Amino acid sequence: MKALVTGGAGFIGSTLVDQLIDDGNEVYVIDNLSTGKYENINDKAWFDYETDIVHHDLTGFIEDKSIDTIFHLAATARVQPSIEDPITYNQTNVTGTLNLLKAAVDGNVNRFIFSSSSSVYGDVSIIPTDEYHNTDPLSPYGAQKLIGEIYCRQFCKTYGLKTTSLRYFNVYGERQNLEGAYALVIGKFIQQRLNGEPMTIRGDGEQRRDFTYVGDVVKANILAALTEKQSAWEGTTINIGNGDNRSVNQIADMIGGDRVYVDAVLEPKETLADNQRALRYLDWVPRGNIETWIEKYKKDVGL
Repeated sequence: MKALVTGGAGFIGSTLVDQLIDDGNEVYVIDNLSTGKYENINDKAWFDYETDIVHHDLTGFIEDKSIDTIFHLAATARVQPSIEDPITYNQTNVTGTLNLLKAAVDGNVNRFIFSSSSSVYGDVSIIPTDEYHNTDPLSPYGAQKLIGEIYCRQFCKTYGLKTTSLRYFNVYGERQNLEGAYALVIGKFIQQRLNGEPMTIRGDGEQRRDFTYVGDVVKANILAALTEKQSAWEGTTINIGNGDNRSVNQIADMIGGDRVYVDAVLEPKETLADNQRALRYLDWVPRGNIETWIEKYKKDVGL
C-alpha cells in the first residue's frame, strides 16, 4: 500500500502511521502542525507540514507518488470550539475534505477512508446506537463531519471512488492531548491531577461516553482499506466504538483525586455504539479496556 495520511502528526493519525509502517507500507504524511506534534512523526514516513488541504491541489502529488489509499484524519477538531468559530472549522472540515476527495478522484486513488465522529448523531433516542439512527448534530463540528460523510457517499456514487466513513466514539490512548481545547476528558483529568488541581466536571458528571482505544481505531482504518467486501466501501458509514460506556464520574473515580462541578455545556447525555456493522463488514472486534489502560497510564505519567 502507498498511503497518504492527512493529520498524520496528530494523536490518532501518528498512531496509524506507525502501524502502517510496521506493516511494511509506504507512508506519506501531510500535517500543518496546527494541533499535531512534530515529535509524533515516524522518521520512516515522508512528511510535509507546508501543504494545506484547504488551499492546495494535491492531485499532482498523489499522481507523482502513486498514492493508492488516503486516510483522511486532518480536521479542526472538538465540539465546543467549533461553536465559537464555525467558519474556520468549516474551511478545514468541509472545504478541505471536498478538495481532498476531488484530488483522490483525479489522482486515481483506490480507497478513501474518512475519519468521522459519533457527534453526527447528536442526542440519540436509541441506545446502543446503530448507523440507521437519525443524525441530528448539536454542533458545527458534528454537522461538518456529517457533510463529509455525505460527500464521501456522493463521490462513490458519482465518480466510483471507494469510500468508507468511520464514526469514532471518544478515542483515548497514548499521545492523547492533555491540555488545551483539543483535550478530551481523560486527558484533561490527567493533566489536572498532574498539576495538583481538582478535576473539572461539567454538569452532574452522569453523562456517559463510549471510550474506544486508539489501537482499535487504527485497526479499523487498516481493515477498511484492505477489505474486499463491497458493502464496506460504497460510501458506507461504520461505527467504531467499544460497545460499552462509562460516566464522567466513573472516569474521575478511576483516575482518583478531588473534583469540582461546573456549568454544563451542550452535549449528548449518552453515547454507546452498536458496533455490529464493523464486525460484519470489517471483521473488527475492539480489544481495549478503559480501566486497565487508565491504571497503566497513571503509572506511566507518575500519578
